[in-house]
Amino acid sequence: MEKADDPAAAERAQRRGEREERRRERPGKNFRRLGVAVALLAVFLGIAAIAALAYRHFHRAAPAPVVVRTITVTIPEGYTRAQTAEIAKQEGLKGSYEKASVSSKYLDPARYGGKNAKDLEGFLFPDTFELEKHATAANLIQLQLEDLKRRIAGVDMAYARSKNLTVYDVVTIASMIEREAGVASQRELVAAVIYNRLHEGMPLGIDATTRFATGNYTRPLTESELAVDSPYNTRTHAGLPPGPINSPGLASIEAAARPAKVDYLYYVAEPGACNELAFSSTEAEFNADVERYNSAREAAGGNSPDSCGE
Repeated sequence: MEKADDPAAAERAQRRGEREERRRERPGKNFRRLGVAVALLAVFLGIAAIAALAYRHFHRAAPAPVVVRTITVTIPEGYTRAQTAEIAKQEGLKGSYEKASVSSKYLDPARYGGKNAKDLEGFLFPDTFELEKHATAANLIQLQLEDLKRRIAGVDMAYARSKNLTVYDVVTIASMIEREAGVASQRELVAAVIYNRLHEGMPLGIDATTRFATGNYTRPLTESELAVDSPYNTRTHAGLPPGPINSPGLASIEAAARPAKVDYLYYVAEPGACNELAFSSTEAEFNADVERYNSAREAAGGNSPDSCGE
């Protein structure tokens, strides 16, 4: 046996006691360590779940694109409302083009000087337009009117205004140029003849306006048609017709706003010159040009001698 007062024995006994104490504390610590490990595992699993959701959110398949089916509609320069209505019908646009083009909230001709305008003739800009597959005639008209407003805003109207002409007058002149000028280079010359005749108080004598009044665009005009009682008959009525006779393109509008500085008062088709016109300043010159044209027509068996020889 160890002695009670033996220092070494006392030290051994103290160490035994400390070991016993550590054994008693160890299970609690182990449980705490296990709890921390479980908590860390839960946090890790939570982060992994969030990361997986985020990945699926940002890497999910993109939705199928919405395909908008469209159609392309081309309106030629110089077409009337009635002619454009035929195109709208052929393209399957819903609604009546002619009815929808009587007036519109998108453009009022009165704003341009057409106080007595009965419809939008002349302001339905000719261009190529893209519309949705099931668009209406009114949708096409809106695009044409918006197109015209953009285009006409860039035309210098100063010279026309100096002659007391409104924008509506310029569009009216342009519509006649569109029908009369067979080649682009002569647009300003046709415009000059119109301006000069207006200045002199002479009837314009433009048969294109009579064709508009009678609806005859293909056959030779008869004597009764040439004498038709209509304000659009510029042989019998001086001044401009009541309004445009078709939808002119931008080049004709620009020519109508700034004509060539020449003194021409007349023109007639130039025989064999591929739609060019012969211009003159005096009636004698004009009569000579007409005689030359008629002779060429006789030689062609009564057919027009102003073709391109095709």
